[in-house]
Amino acid sequence: MYRSEDRAKTESMNQITAQVRSCAHCGLSETRKKVVLGAGNLDAKIVLVGEAPGRKEDESGLPFVGSAGKLLDSLLAVAGLVRDDIFIGNIIKCRPPKNRRPKKREVAHCEGYMMEQLGIIKPEVIAPMGNSSLAYFQERFGLEKQVIGDVHGEFFEIDAPWGKIKLFPLYHPAAAIYRRHLLGELEEDMKKLGELAPL
Repeated sequence: MYRSEDRAKTESMNQITAQVRSCAHCGLSETRKKVVLGAGNLDAKIVLVGEAPGRKEDESGLPFVGSAGKLLDSLLAVAGLVRDDIFIGNIIKCRPPKNRRPKKREVAHCEGYMMEQLGIIKPEVIAPMGNSSLAYFQERFGLEKQVIGDVHGEFFEIDAPWGKIKLFPLYHPAAAIYRRHLLGELEEDMKKLGELAPL
């Protein structure tokens, strides 16, 4: 699930994993099947962040394994990337019932885990996928609130705890499944993201 040449990073991430698996701070712990911590390269320069796990993720414990995940894999290929190059996670680690939008108190209880993960990875680019994830990071880092349709594929410099990094909003892959006209824009945005991979 995690890959890194730095043993300390892996150990720190494993500690968060243990904390999340025993977490019962909100009602989602009562309805989840598995927590979804995220997966990928702990030395990644790029981290993709969605809102919350879906049904397939809840069953497997892995992020983006359903239809949106398959599309994401093909989009990564367009960008010249694979999952081993990046880290993928969600703000919320447990699936909300019927895939409803997470409540503010659920985000408040869970966001610390994601911020700890980001602090371990120290990425140079965070790519929030979809409006909910984008809104979270805009509020977290004091950016003007804008919708994904207006700012996707643009770079915003933010001051993360580990230094200046870029925020690069993307449409959520699921949006392109239901609105096929978005696929071309998402592919172009992913190509732009792929150009940053060497950084």
